[in-house]
Order: sequence, then structure tokens, then C-alpha cells
Amino acid sequence: MKEKTFKTLDEQIEILKSKGLIINDVNKTKEILLRENYFFLTGYRFLFMRSMVDRRFIEGTTFEELYATFLFDRQLRNILFKNILVFENNLKSILSHVISKNHGFKEKSYLNPHIFVKDSSRNRQINDLLRKMKRQISINGKQHSATSHYMKNYGFIPLWIVVKVLSFGIVGELYTILQPADKKEIADHFNVDIDNFEQYLPILANYRNLCAHEDICYLNKTQVEINNTLYHNLLNIPRINGEYIYGKNDLFALIIILKQLLKEEDFILMINELKYELDILEGKLHAISINKILDQMGFPPNYLDIGRM
Repeated sequence: MKEKTFKTLDEQIEILKSKGLIINDVNKTKEILLRENYFFLTGYRFLFMRSMVDRRFIEGTTFEELYATFLFDRQLRNILFKNILVFENNLKSILSHVISKNHGFKEKSYLNPHIFVKDSSRNRQINDLLRKMKRQISINGKQHSATSHYMKNYGFIPLWIVVKVLSFGIVGELYTILQPADKKEIADHFNVDIDNFEQYLPILANYRNLCAHEDICYLNKTQVEINNTLYHNLLNIPRINGEYIYGKNDLFALIIILKQLLKEEDFILMINELKYELDILEGKLHAISINKILDQMGFPPNYLDIGRM
């Protein structure tokens, strides 16, 4: 394998030009490459390539189009991230309410392994998770005034305060070890069955982390496909060999998940924001169609209809 070496901004531009990319403003392009990083920007080049063999850009592709796609993905992450955070807060609030009501709200209750699922094969998972919770409470609790307030004034931290310092991943795993009745009570608040709710949580956690760390989002695929939903059918999503081609392990699957978990007004606002950013991107694309972006995202042409359902 050829050894990678440092490239100056001028050399980076020459590499892009040698692959057929049009550079209209050299100075502005150098500024963007310095600020945004050549490696991260060129992660979007595959959309604009003639083929994966010669790796040359489609004739007429400009740096402005490449950068516009990069900026679109950033806005996409921002939109998804804030809505996943809304659900995260809802989940933490409802979960802490249900556990506190059914089992108690002090550490001796919510850190007691006996309140969780009665399955000896899960004992190791339960104990491991409780250790993770105690570690996060110990480390993160010192950074929050609310936890310090309760410890100083009451000598304990109630669960509805503790969830603030627990990661989404920990809270999602906590749901998986609850007793069936507790799981159902929580899932019922979102009008989702237990199996689907449990399937959705790690997918949401994955996208939360992806968005927070500015990874490429629009073409992300999850390892697990979500179950078929009524939205797949209502949108008349095409099938190949009986399997839906959109909304299974792509970005549209996340949209289907959020459709079920967010309040209607929040979801409609999210869809409108996504459409706005797609419209902006469409106006800046010339070498490719916006439909190519939508296809990579797993969005069917009638994706807006999900906001009206």
C-alpha cells in the first residue's frame, strides 16, 4: 500500500483537479480545506464519481457542489440530533417515573438487582449494568449541581435526577433488563410495542453518537433492520423479493422510528426542516440530481407524506 504523506493545500487542490473536479475559486477552496479538513470533505466525493474504478468526478462537478453536500449533511445531523435529544429526555423522564413509582426512587431501590427481570441468564448483564450506572453517577454526578444539591441536603439522589447524568446508551440498556410490566408501561407511553421499542433504542443511540461526532450521516446504514411498519405500507415503498428497499436500515428507518416516538408537532417541524435543507441543496447541485441524494438516504420520492400520516 502506498504510504500516505502530508499534502499542502495547493497539493490537495491539484489532486482534486487531477480527478476532474472544477475549482472556481482557489483561495476560497484553500480556506475551506484548511477549516473543514480535506479528508472529511472528500468523504462525499463518491456521490459525484463516474465510477469506483477510475474514481474521476462526473464531468462538470464543482467544488461548490461537494462542499454544499458536506454542509447539507451537517445541517441534517443538527436536525436529527436535537430531535433525538427530545426523545432521550422524554425516555429518561418516563423511565424514571415508572421505576420510581413501581419500585422506589432511592439508590437502594433503583440499584437493587432484584427489581429487574427475573431471569438467571441475565444476572451478569444486570450486575454489569448496575456497575456502569454507579460509575457514571460517581463521575458525572460531581459535574451537576442538582446531584450535588440532593446529596448535600437529602443524603441521596433520586432516580429522576440520576437519569440526567446517565448516557443514552446506559438508559437504553436499562430498559432491556426491566420487568415486562415496567417495559410495557414505558412503551405504552409512546404507543409502541415492547419488541419494537427495544429494537429502536440502540439505533437511536447509534445515530445520537454519529451526529454528536460529525460523522457522515446521510448514507449511514445500521447493522439491524427495523421491523416492517404500517408506514412502509402506507407510503407504498417498493419491494424487491418481498423486502422493502427503503426504511429498513437506512436513514429513512430512523425517520420512521422518530415518527412513532416524537409528538406530532415535533415530527412535522423536523420533516419541514429536512425539506428546507434538501431544497437548498437541490438548488446547488448540477452534476447530479437531488434524487441521487434521496436514494442514498433511503428516502422514497414521496417521503413528505409521512408527515401527513
